[in-house]
Amino acid sequence: MSHQPLLLEIGCEELPSSSLEQLGIALHDNLVAKLADKGLTHGASRWFAAPRRLAVLIDDLLDQGADETKEALGPPLAQAKGADGNWTRAAEGFAAKQGVSADELELIDTPKGQRLGFKQVVSGAKTRECLCELVNEAIAELPIAKRMRWGAARREFVRPVHWIVLMYGDEQGFGDVLGICSGNVSKGHRFHAPEPINIKSASDYPALMRDAWVIADFSERSNLIREQVEAAAVAVGGQALIDTDLLGEVASLVEWPVALAGSFDTTFLEVPAEALISSMQSHQKYFPVVDGSGTLMPNFVTVSNIESKDPSQVVAGNERVIRPRLADAAFFFEQDRQHTLASRVERLGGVVFQKQLGSLLDKTQRVQSLAGELATLMGADKAQAERAAELCKADLVSDMVLEFADMQGIAGAYYARNDGEDPAVADAIAQHYWPTQAGSELPQGDVAVAVALADRLDTLLGIFGIGQPPTGSKDPFALRRASIAVLRIMIEKQLTLDLRDTLALAARGFAEGVINDEAPEAVFNYMLERLPALYENDNIPIEVFRAVRASGSARPSDFDRRVRAVQAFGQRPEAEALAAANKRVSNILAKAKDRDESMVVSANLLQEPQEIALAAAIEAAASDNIEVLAKADYASALSRLAELREPVDAFFDGVMVNAEDPALKANRLALLAQLRAQFMHIADISALAGGKSE
Repeated sequence: MSHQPLLLEIGCEELPSSSLEQLGIALHDNLVAKLADKGLTHGASRWFAAPRRLAVLIDDLLDQGADETKEALGPPLAQAKGADGNWTRAAEGFAAKQGVSADELELIDTPKGQRLGFKQVVSGAKTRECLCELVNEAIAELPIAKRMRWGAARREFVRPVHWIVLMYGDEQGFGDVLGICSGNVSKGHRFHAPEPINIKSASDYPALMRDAWVIADFSERSNLIREQVEAAAVAVGGQALIDTDLLGEVASLVEWPVALAGSFDTTFLEVPAEALISSMQSHQKYFPVVDGSGTLMPNFVTVSNIESKDPSQVVAGNERVIRPRLADAAFFFEQDRQHTLASRVERLGGVVFQKQLGSLLDKTQRVQSLAGELATLMGADKAQAERAAELCKADLVSDMVLEFADMQGIAGAYYARNDGEDPAVADAIAQHYWPTQAGSELPQGDVAVAVALADRLDTLLGIFGIGQPPTGSKDPFALRRASIAVLRIMIEKQLTLDLRDTLALAARGFAEGVINDEAPEAVFNYMLERLPALYENDNIPIEVFRAVRASGSARPSDFDRRVRAVQAFGQRPEAEALAAANKRVSNILAKAKDRDESMVVSANLLQEPQEIALAAAIEAAASDNIEVLAKADYASALSRLAELREPVDAFFDGVMVNAEDPALKANRLALLAQLRAQFMHIADISALAGGKSE
């Protein structure tokens, strides 16, 4: 067998920047999977994605898969031949199904005895024969939300396709792909290299593309853009703000990146920097430039898709384009400041939050009340929390936010300061949206924390309360993200708030009959189910979460302390034995259905040395742990309980729990219940035993 490189390139109109990288990866993965299904092994593989092309290059692809012996089993030997020695109908029918005569069948040993069977060697798939079919299948399975048709044909793709390159080594002509005759002719940069490119061998592809002014490798192009943008920013005395999403989008818009620095009028710096940055990133796809202290400079970096003979003209054109965009931001900012933020609150009544839950004004009033109650519980300023909550959504009806949606909260904070509101109130208006994504910064002040919690809890209760919880594919109100945010705030801020109690408070803000009575508990359970996601990066197993969940702890910060303590306990040498013992105790107590749960251990009924020792050890541990449990020092408490391993092991080795004497049996069950209770003050350690049982 021989092997050659395989090249597939789909050349088309400019692909959507939002899905270019995803399409490139998917095409590669699909094609590799199709080859594997046929048993066609190969070497390294790469994917390429640029605005006008998707490509896959696979090294050392075998020209034929390995032969495979297939075995088909027919009827048992006893049913294969009749008493006269002739083949039965069952045998002949099986042979006919295999396309052979019964005499060509053979006996095959199986665990259930000999059976009639047929073995045949099936030749491996031939790359040249199945290549076109595999490519079309791989393309058909691409994650394209909306496919296009062009011309009179019925072929479909994300954009009109102009050429297909399909080569195996230096061979071509393998058939039609997407209804287009495949070959070895590609195209380079639309302006720098418009002439057709004849590819002599698949392995030449990356170099040929570079010679044709195309950096086809998406990662290479992204890294090159980053380097160029950083260098251009340094050249004007600053550093570029490189947003990862924007970098990916720009890399999806250009084939031959050339970074150029431009500038704008310094008077625009009087506008909030966030608005200018939003305009540059969202509308113009520019990279803003800041100085060493992070202050926005009157500069930007744009990435051109052409290497101009006169770059100054390109820069001047971009400077002309950006001016009206920044002028819009300046105009909206100035217009909005003509009215107080408080004067906009009533206008929220005309904006629907959710049909059954009312307007944004209705939501604001609920959040205002809840934020005040939470502030009181947290020891924060209630009046400031209520004022911040009253104003927190008012900027949604401002011109600035209507034009730049990502300015919500930020614009409100600027306007609040302009109106003379308390700094804590202004900060809370901006920060109540924090964290904006996984791992991002939490709200800082207590007032901001109270409003951030109140806003999310109101949304969670409301949407669950009208029977619209998230599904596997739909979460229009981002309730998963809201849940994680609430949990992170409560845990990382070490708040003593009880999640059940805060949900009950939130539920009281809704008018009678708006939400169902089961909503608070449903939200509580939903939120706790999100907790394991917070521990994934710390490699804390799900068993630890389950152990703590059984404790009934409803305060996220307390829950987290228990999780950390149980995780540390699980690393101790005593943990495995104690977990198994707890599981054994749990099973014993569960089976003792007639047990009196109110019964206490009677010292007079302790007979065996091992049970006497265990009772004393439990009593000593319980006494030592009173103070540490009061301080929620669960790690120290578990460390003390770890000392019970030896007396517990000795008890099970030397004491019969199910004694014939009912009084002795009841007393020993009470002792085990006491042992389990000491651990249950913290967590159900038996969950750490997994599937093991005693």
